[in-house]
Amino acid sequence: MSLDIDQIVVHQLIKHEDNLTLMLRDSLLAPTHDVNLMLEELHRVYSAKNKAYGLFNEESELCEALRDCRKGQQDFLAFTRAATGRLRDELGKYPFAEGGIVLFAQYRYLAVEYLLISVLNSQSSMRVNEELEISTTHYLDINHADIVARIDLTEWETQPDSTRYLTFLRGRVGRKVADFFMDFLGASQGLDTKAQNRTLLQAVDDYCEEVSLDKQSRQDYRQQVHQYCSEQLKSGDDITITELSHQLPAVNEQSFAGFTEQKGYEFEESFPADRTTLRQLTKFSGSGGGLTLNFDALLLNERIFWDPTTDTLTIKGTPPNLRDQLQRRLKES
Repeated sequence: MSLDIDQIVVHQLIKHEDNLTLMLRDSLLAPTHDVNLMLEELHRVYSAKNKAYGLFNEESELCEALRDCRKGQQDFLAFTRAATGRLRDELGKYPFAEGGIVLFAQYRYLAVEYLLISVLNSQSSMRVNEELEISTTHYLDINHADIVARIDLTEWETQPDSTRYLTFLRGRVGRKVADFFMDFLGASQGLDTKAQNRTLLQAVDDYCEEVSLDKQSRQDYRQQVHQYCSEQLKSGDDITITELSHQLPAVNEQSFAGFTEQKGYEFEESFPADRTTLRQLTKFSGSGGGLTLNFDALLLNERIFWDPTTDTLTIKGTPPNLRDQLQRRLKES
């Protein structure tokens, strides 16, 4: 992985009864081999997750401090120490406040400069040393990091009108963890990725209806759209309607891009693929009340039938492993 660390430091938030206290480093971390490996893993884990997009508010204190830091009016260490203090003040407002390791990393990846800010939890585990003695060790739980934000410094400084230079992870139950973190950042949601993907799904269905495709042709069309979007997601590239349209056959001399433009769908020039939303192109899924269903869209009205009057699904032919479980349970009863 071609990742170059410019500056990196960690501080700590410590929970004492109902209070959060700070432990601040007096110097930056040296970019050692272990430090590089840690940041590469965090970068990999974060990049693989679905993210929301945002931008700084005009009154953002962090934005102003970061701008001063980039201009050389404040060094990186001082910037991170002050920011950790603000994070402690913001997090301390909420009953779910916990401690953690606060990491600030300014680095370059594929010619793009980033600032990543994260609160990482420490976990305990057991280790066997060289003398085969067992002892307790602590590690950063990077795989389950969910309080993370990353600023694309390159885009922020070269495209000030962008609505997507800041990314963050959505929060957990209750008042979302992302809420306090966004308050700390002084940021608000920008590009709504899920909305763009939902609009794409609607446009595909409307186009198929407009050009009067039959059932099989509609499903083939959805499959082609899904394949293109999946490839974009895998490569980390955005969806563009023009590029997608070039890969789809025009029907009745009406291209998909021309249709979306004519009907006035509000697409961004490009937008990231959202895996969960796009799955609806080829599958039906849902859960609730102890029931979870997931099946290929091709099976609807072939092996799976829905009666909207009684809200009943009829399934013809069950998977062998499910059938085996049902038969065993039937014998028991």
